[in-house]
Amino acid sequence: MWIKICGITSLETAQACAEAGADAVGFVFAESKRRVTVEEAGSIIKHLPPGLKKVGVFVNEMEHKVAWIQNYLGLDLLQFHGMESPSYCSRFSGKTIKAFRADAERGYFDIKAYRGKIMACLIDSYLPGRPGGTGEPWDWESFKPFQADLIPCWLIAAGGLNPGNVYKALQSIRPDGVDVSSGVEKEGEKDAHLIKHFVSEVRRWEANGKA
Repeated sequence: MWIKICGITSLETAQACAEAGADAVGFVFAESKRRVTVEEAGSIIKHLPPGLKKVGVFVNEMEHKVAWIQNYLGLDLLQFHGMESPSYCSRFSGKTIKAFRADAERGYFDIKAYRGKIMACLIDSYLPGRPGGTGEPWDWESFKPFQADLIPCWLIAAGGLNPGNVYKALQSIRPDGVDVSSGVEKEGEKDAHLIKHFVSEVRRWEANGKA
């Protein structure tokens, strides 16, 4: 199970993620209280272990700027939370994660257009008219009828995950990965204990035979 901790703003937090056994950390380059500059991200990344994947998070950014940041920082993956088209995503050599809104009424119809053009699909909670997630849980069961539309893309679950509910979410939709940000924060800041607890709950689910 692939685990990403998003919204990294300090080296201390990134190191806590690595020590806890996370697979990736995310740096937000879009409007957000967790936004970092290229320089800030670079100062963190140069101290990280090579096995920890670095993910850049963008919202409707110009393609050439994304490419420049990716090359400058050596980002392993790119995560898009805006209106990026399938062709836009496909230009980044299969290293993209595209976020979709958890909206069973809409039916996730646009997911099919991205199949084969992205590495992974991230399903997140949302508020109308606002890009990015809300940090609130969504009805994981409602997505089950649409999971086959993703093949061969990975499914990454996000939105309101925390140490207390991630096990249930994994039992429900059995994704390929999970992405958490506010769910491992205390008073608006990443908390090393919560990060460790979150990772351990995911690993507990794996150890139990994904039952």
